[in-house]
Amino acid sequence: MLRNYFNLKVSFRNLWKSKGFSAINIIGLAIGLSTCLLILIFVMDELGYDRYNTKADRIYRLDGDIKFGGNHFILAVAPAPAGPAVRRDYPEVETEARFRMQGGRLVKKGNQNIQEDAVIYADSTLFDVFTLPMIAGNPHTALVDAHTVVITERMAKKYFDAVDVVGRTLMINDTIPYKVTGVIKDIPVQSHFHYDFFLSMTELDEAKQNDQWLSNNFNTYIVLRKGTDPKKFEAKLGQLVYKYIGPLLRQAVNQSVEDFFKAGNSVSFSLMPLTDIHLHSNKTAELEANGNLQYVYIFTAVAFFILLIACVNFMNLSTARSANRAKEVGIRKVLGSLRGSLVSQFMIESILLSFISMLLALGLAYLLVPVFNELSGKEMAIGLFSRPWLVPAMLALVVIVGILAGSYPAFFLSGFRPIAVLKGNVAAGFKTGWLRNSLVVFQFGISIFLLVGTAVIYRQLSYIHSRALGFNREQVLIVDNTWHLGNDVSAFKEKLLKLPGVEGATMTGFLPTSYNRNDDAIFLSPDLDTKKAISMQTWQIDENYIPVLGMTMAAGRNFSKEFPTDSNAAIVNEAAVRLMQGADPMRQELYRLEDIKTKKLDKYHIVGVVKDFNFNSLREVVTPMVLFLHEDRGQIALRVSPENVHRLVGQIGEIWRQMAPSQPFSFLFMDDAFNNLYRTEQRMGGISLSFSLLAIFIACLGLFGLAAYAAEQRTREIGIRKVLGASVGGIVGLLSRDFLRLVVISAVIAFPLAWWAMHHWLQDFAYRITIGWEVFAAAGVVAVGIALVTVSFQAVRAALANPVKSLRSE
Repeated sequence: MLRNYFNLKVSFRNLWKSKGFSAINIIGLAIGLSTCLLILIFVMDELGYDRYNTKADRIYRLDGDIKFGGNHFILAVAPAPAGPAVRRDYPEVETEARFRMQGGRLVKKGNQNIQEDAVIYADSTLFDVFTLPMIAGNPHTALVDAHTVVITERMAKKYFDAVDVVGRTLMINDTIPYKVTGVIKDIPVQSHFHYDFFLSMTELDEAKQNDQWLSNNFNTYIVLRKGTDPKKFEAKLGQLVYKYIGPLLRQAVNQSVEDFFKAGNSVSFSLMPLTDIHLHSNKTAELEANGNLQYVYIFTAVAFFILLIACVNFMNLSTARSANRAKEVGIRKVLGSLRGSLVSQFMIESILLSFISMLLALGLAYLLVPVFNELSGKEMAIGLFSRPWLVPAMLALVVIVGILAGSYPAFFLSGFRPIAVLKGNVAAGFKTGWLRNSLVVFQFGISIFLLVGTAVIYRQLSYIHSRALGFNREQVLIVDNTWHLGNDVSAFKEKLLKLPGVEGATMTGFLPTSYNRNDDAIFLSPDLDTKKAISMQTWQIDENYIPVLGMTMAAGRNFSKEFPTDSNAAIVNEAAVRLMQGADPMRQELYRLEDIKTKKLDKYHIVGVVKDFNFNSLREVVTPMVLFLHEDRGQIALRVSPENVHRLVGQIGEIWRQMAPSQPFSFLFMDDAFNNLYRTEQRMGGISLSFSLLAIFIACLGLFGLAAYAAEQRTREIGIRKVLGASVGGIVGLLSRDFLRLVVISAVIAFPLAWWAMHHWLQDFAYRITIGWEVFAAAGVVAVGIALVTVSFQAVRAALANPVKSLRSE
């Protein structure tokens, strides 16, 4: 008998005997396990960023935090002298290295220039901080000299068709030859930066200036010595403000640090652990867009709940089938079986079913990886052999799921009293299973929660795309890198204006959908009183900027060539006016400190107020801005007609190639650039929708099985009702009513929880929707509709059955 209890053949026979229920369980568990597996790999990938560095636990980024002029700047950068000063002043610092972003560069290959955006300036100590294995070259001397560059293996192959290219030359920006002094392995995917060209910082004058403490442009990393307490060290960083920034404040605005702070301003420095950057840092001037810890928590919880729904299916269907196995249990007990032995048999069946589901889940996961990568924007692989922890984790998951799903049915079934069972007195059917009903409520509660969450995410995204932004992003074509044309850029613009379909053109380096930003202190009085200072975005535009982008003037006028004095004119936005302490903006003069040492001021008069327009993500409120009339050759934005856009792009490209044959032609549409700002939310919405559908599908699998069993248990009752004249609709309603009541209860429980969670999520957006009743109504209708269709299939089938057959079988 013992051999039979632990005989897999017996377990297989029991599963095969109830093929339909086994299939429902296996499919449900397989979907739950594959989802769990994919998200487990996703979470481990997110948590593993930057851990490839051998000094990862001692590397910290030095971040700035500034409150000034009504704004609060939480920065991922620090002043140029901060890194060297920290290493010089604090013995706890082993070494430091800085990055300086200055945009992409043109790199020549043959006679053709190629635009490369993954370019950055770096200190020669870069390789003392980060673990970037060098294939060729000396890491200690590679970036010591000016006009030297270290490139990745991929770029070496791209430009030289070889790897050992130390000593070779790359022509950058068509003017400067850079000597390749090192080739490193490609940057790992799990890194918070991915650059292919590291230019020597030595050639940057701003990197050498020790008085540039009021400008924050350098991503600075330090390595603390072993045994250093980062919290205690961080507390010492305040000394930098008094030692280095204090004298500059007194020189610039004639204020001490204490007076500066009393005026409501502040400057401080903090440490960000390297391994926390990807998930915990979303500051200004990040090297790349980082991940979001909130989404990691959400996906982990969703994976757990989807797996739990699949386990609930097993528990529900196993207990619902208790009557079918009651006689087996009774006979085994009469023949001397102990309860523990019966529990073991049922647990083995559960773990076997879980194992089969895991095999199927692996196949599903391999099939779904490309889809999941598309949704999440990653490049993950299952990697059974590359991830040594994965196989043990999967086996542990099989056992845990098997025990979790099989524990209640095992103890429930093994607890039957043999005398009552053999007499046929076993509580069966749908109505008597209070725990089963609770589990159905739990399943659909989670599914409805996910439906509401998905609906809110998509409504917020729809709101973002439809909200009036203060400018018209539709039909705006942006030609990038027009500075390559040099003095011919104005002639290029004039040629474009003559093309049919071009309605207007503006030349600027600042656009609402680009990442180029410039913040400066603007004073309302010439005495440089910091209490009358406003921190503003300062953009250079031409007189066509406002009409081409469809902006609206709230007061005053736009820039005009008819007014020669507009060279010293300014246009501010409404956010800036609100901080002018009630002054009439049209009579207000603005002052900008051009040189700290000489205290030379630039003076501007305001000629207009432009209505606020969003130039950051809708997660942030519109901040003060001032526009100056000044030629900037960075980009040309064209207002184009919707007809024959592709033909127009071809014509523009042809003119570009005539004027700059060796320069790459690059363009994009402003609405595409805008959509890129919300790529994370779009991915979140897609993944949430997929999870919601999976949860609903698994829950419906269980409901389908329960409805089939309920109909099977009430076959005789249905037959008698039909003989007595009951209609098909009446019988369908009878069998569906109890299930639909459970779905309604699920909705009542899920709605407030979903509202709380999504209300919390929406707080990240400065401009957001309100969660209306229609979201919950739609989710409820969808859930009830799906449940009704699922149950009705079995109910109609039972109602249409011939009552003579059902009564004869009884």
